[in-house]
Amino acid sequence: MTRFLMLFSAFLLLPAPLLADKAPPLAADYQAEQVAEGVYVIHGPLGVPSAGNQGFMNNPAFVVTGAGVVVIDPGSSVQVGEMVLTHVRKVTGQPVVAVFDTHVHGDHWLGNQAIAEAFPDARIYAHPRMRERVEQGAGEQWLEVMMNMTEGATAGTRVVNANTPVDEGTEIRIGDVTFRILHDGKAHTDNDIMILLPERSVIFLGDNAGHGRMLRLNDASLAGNMAALERALASGAKVFVPGHGRTGGPEAASEYRDYLVALYEGVKELFEEEISDFEMKPRLLPKLTRWKDWVDFDSLVGSHVSIAYLEVEAEAF
Repeated sequence: MTRFLMLFSAFLLLPAPLLADKAPPLAADYQAEQVAEGVYVIHGPLGVPSAGNQGFMNNPAFVVTGAGVVVIDPGSSVQVGEMVLTHVRKVTGQPVVAVFDTHVHGDHWLGNQAIAEAFPDARIYAHPRMRERVEQGAGEQWLEVMMNMTEGATAGTRVVNANTPVDEGTEIRIGDVTFRILHDGKAHTDNDIMILLPERSVIFLGDNAGHGRMLRLNDASLAGNMAALERALASGAKVFVPGHGRTGGPEAASEYRDYLVALYEGVKELFEEEISDFEMKPRLLPKLTRWKDWVDFDSLVGSHVSIAYLEVEAEAF
């Protein structure tokens, strides 16, 4: 179990509803917003999975090409995946031919099931380490986490792992669109991919960035995450799609990058003053006021300080 999932171990002690009965479709009316030529994003609610949001809280996207539709991060459940397909069908009659999963956290990819059921020939791409983590049980753990946190709203979802590995330097041409994979090692996790569409000037950041929402860093390398965002900002993209929060220009990557820099440098400075990690938060908060209104800032900043401290400490020895 990853450190992220361990944070939810209390939820795992709750009785999950039986998987035999499929939960109802998403109740809220979400919209697919066109952010570039042929590129659509469904911006999910901010916050953690709950009964209220039925587990939907990421940014599924789809790209219409001359040879079919490509879905990126189809969401946390079969219900979310089906909602994504409903929006695809409103835009085009073309089939889904491919899916890209940006990393192993299940709020982004458990919707694979809906795509695979509707389009069994679709390739599902992910980093090899993500596929390995899922094979080792991360998918089942995420199913249980989502079931308990949503009080059964994701019932009926099953694990459908990616079937095709991609890594740094992979380029896949689908119709008139190139999907270029960026992976420089550990960032938000050790299995993140970012997906650059050079012809559309769009980059999908996965959870290497949140925009207006803080993300958990329990599986992250701050240095790697900062480096990944620097690379994204130098990619030539004009449209940046974060894993959570609003799509935008470069600010959708740089604001989160700036937070990580302020956090890391602030912790490093206090570490050099021999301040203990549990004493750092009050001294760091004034340097982080720019992000104080982001969703989950108050609940996560303490863990962020501790994680940054451990990384700074490891680098010092």
